[in-house]
Amino acid sequence: MARPTMEDVAARAGVSRALVSLVMRGSPKVSAARRAAVLTAAAELGYSPHAMARSLASRTSHVLGVMVSDLHNPFWAEVVDGLDGHARAAGFELVINTGGRSPARERRALRSLTSFRPAGIALLGPVVPSPAITAAADIPLVLISRSSRLSTVDTVNDDGRAGSALAVDHLVALGHRHIVHIDGGTGSQAAPRRTGYRLAMARYGLAPRVVHGEYTEAAGAAAIRALRRPFTAVIAANDLNAVGVLSALAEAGLRVPADVSVVGYDNTWLAALRHIGLTTIDQPRAEMGRLAASALISRVRGERTKPVRHLLRPTLVTRATTGPPPAPDPMP
Repeated sequence: MARPTMEDVAARAGVSRALVSLVMRGSPKVSAARRAAVLTAAAELGYSPHAMARSLASRTSHVLGVMVSDLHNPFWAEVVDGLDGHARAAGFELVINTGGRSPARERRALRSLTSFRPAGIALLGPVVPSPAITAAADIPLVLISRSSRLSTVDTVNDDGRAGSALAVDHLVALGHRHIVHIDGGTGSQAAPRRTGYRLAMARYGLAPRVVHGEYTEAAGAAAIRALRRPFTAVIAANDLNAVGVLSALAEAGLRVPADVSVVGYDNTWLAALRHIGLTTIDQPRAEMGRLAASALISRVRGERTKPVRHLLRPTLVTRATTGPPPAPDPMP
């Protein structure tokens, strides 16, 4: 059966299409009796206004675009939950696509989102080059886990330097000296986390050891397989990366945490699974999404022009994957 239209609703209610349009836009110019007739007809037919068409007709969009860099990372799902909840409460709908962690694909995804004429766009962990962001900044933009100096772009980040330092502090307090960091490569926020690790290691007089990686499970496993000991602890790029680390350590016959301690980053639901029990750095995912939606909507409503720069403080969540380093072999 074809999707019911405004014409169908108008015919059922015995009114004009123009009046149905006024009702759907919430116009105060319609009498209570006619409004009730239109809404009853719409309910009977199962009609709901198409968000895109309504935006084009009224030239006022209530749609927010969201581009997620990596749909495989559960961190972003939890951020989108927070963003969606705040947006819906404010009367906005989301249109979501993905960039697949590819700059070229993200550029195309951004162009696709702008074609919907959204009120604003949230970019979650984008790796697209800065010029592409600058080109799209004629509409409200907010970046999550990416910095920007553009006055027309808002940002929501956690303090990656502080987060990595928390991980180093925790491991050093347990007695570790040989701590490896598998980084996120060219991914969003990999650089500040890498810097925070290096600075914290230097503070303790320890030699840093960074292994190039990605925010993926496969990259975590590959890094461990390529690593030579000695190392007694690993700070992974994120929770997904840490799962790959745990898998490769098990393949190598190394026990966690008896032989090697592992720390993740993000504190997703994955880390909290009982059989994983990952010690990790917590980013307030839902709060980051809420702040991003709030920033976009305040721009859309013209409530401010100055950029907001949210920098949230991460925290350490201790679980079962960290403990003291193994005792040295006894002297013969």
